[in-house]
Amino acid sequence: MRFRPAIDAATGEMYLPVLERGVQLLEEPLLNKGTAFSEEERDALGLRGLLPSHVSTMDEQLDRVAEQFHTKDSSIEKHIYLAGLHDRNETLFFRFVLENLEETVPIIYTPTVAEACSHWSEIFRQARGIYITPDDRGSMAKVLRSRGIQEISVIVVTDNERILGIGDQGAGGMGIPIGKLALYTAAAGIHPSRCLPISLDFGTNNEERLANPLYLGWRGPRIRGDEYRELIEEFVAAVKEVFPTALLQWEDFANLTSFRNLETYRKSLPSFNDDIEGTAAMVIAGLLAAKRVTGRGFGDHTYAIHGAGSAGTGIYRHLLAVMADEGIDPEEAGRRILVTDSKGLLVDGRAGMDDRKKAMAASKDMARKLGLKGREVGIAEVVELFRPSVLIGVCGHCGEFTEPMIKAMATETERPVVMPLSNPTSKTEAPPEDIIRWSEGRAIVATGSPFPEVVYDGKTHTVGQANNVYIFPGVGLGVIASHASEVTSGMFTAGARALADMVEDDMVERGALFPPIDEVRTISRKVAHAVAEQAVAEGVARPCVDIEGVIDQMMWNPAYLPYRPA
Repeated sequence: MRFRPAIDAATGEMYLPVLERGVQLLEEPLLNKGTAFSEEERDALGLRGLLPSHVSTMDEQLDRVAEQFHTKDSSIEKHIYLAGLHDRNETLFFRFVLENLEETVPIIYTPTVAEACSHWSEIFRQARGIYITPDDRGSMAKVLRSRGIQEISVIVVTDNERILGIGDQGAGGMGIPIGKLALYTAAAGIHPSRCLPISLDFGTNNEERLANPLYLGWRGPRIRGDEYRELIEEFVAAVKEVFPTALLQWEDFANLTSFRNLETYRKSLPSFNDDIEGTAAMVIAGLLAAKRVTGRGFGDHTYAIHGAGSAGTGIYRHLLAVMADEGIDPEEAGRRILVTDSKGLLVDGRAGMDDRKKAMAASKDMARKLGLKGREVGIAEVVELFRPSVLIGVCGHCGEFTEPMIKAMATETERPVVMPLSNPTSKTEAPPEDIIRWSEGRAIVATGSPFPEVVYDGKTHTVGQANNVYIFPGVGLGVIASHASEVTSGMFTAGARALADMVEDDMVERGALFPPIDEVRTISRKVAHAVAEQAVAEGVARPCVDIEGVIDQMMWNPAYLPYRPA
């Protein structure tokens, strides 16, 4: 309520009533305008003498931000600078991000956020969000109320155990919810006051973090088993009590806990896991766009997925779902996908597989027919003998896709699709330049991290980034706008189709399976509309007369309003 504008009945002017005065106003990042406070505001709000005399326009402030930003020598220094701006003046921060999306998104999120998380305790400046530890058992609802804002639309929560491709970072994982929610605001226009990052700091098994005298997290081994489940149960109950209308996004949990939490609570409150569902939707969108070049539907492809964690499992399940939509028999669909993990091919009878992996395992008969013998059949041998038309990497290890693998695919398929999606950049399965060269310019490549264009044999190939920012903010906006009670797989499919429709034909011809990042606001609006309509179609939301109008009304534009004393 504190950040809702009012309208002057006499003049029709929109303004923001504010309670804060003087230094208190300058220290509230959601209200601070810095040097842009007008002369009238300085007098009325007790700011006279607290600022330099010149009243800046926002454009002047943006020029100053750009100059300071570009003096930073490294990505992590730029990340620290933007985090500081975020903590001082949120309106200016988001305006700068929106006007420089291509340059800033890799800084505030992947790949730079991985480095920020790994050095979180050393670079820490100011607290943002809420940290919950085992010491808060029995009082989590009270901790959630400590923020002082009741109207929360989106919560992004992590327990810090599987941060991107760098693993357990303890309390440092908070960089992920903060970054994700910055993208919710930049891409989908959800007001920053309605976004809440949460770290479930339930310990860490990262000995380097625990040995660091500067480490800021809860010092103890990671909580497991029944105690962990009880803590999660209390956390979800606290969210439902304190923020009953909020959407909850699970982020960067380990494989076992990510699926358990999602499946246990997805019907208790609207929630989803971006690692599982958002990444899968990006793959679906990319293949829909690629169809314009390959001419292949989902059932016409064969797939090899390298990585059987959260992302790999989500991709496998979503591919089965869209093939079912095409009328393909589930058993036939399953035969078209092979999955490998660090121990090789998932195949019936292999020891040590949990139920999730068993569901993705190839039959012994199929493995035998392909000539895949032995207990540990690696991805290279799988590609050589299976010759998939689509190769997807979500294993978190660099260099896994080799020249013989890509050449084997290109021998069988005129336009193979190769997606090395692991983040950050140092973890990518193969550089796009190599994949395009190995395939003699025929591979269509999408990556998890941003890469420059590739010139091969005189032709420029645009490398599309399968950045989940194209999906999850729009999904969240659609869920909130429609008041959906649940987030379904069909809603992600609808979002993926909307995203694919935004890719122009000439872009696909150049190899780009995803649109430019500077179109992300338009994309999020389209995705949100598709998601809201799908929610109504599936009966998890009520029909809305003007869902487009509701979505547009919800999308905040980072611009200064005039202030008046409240």
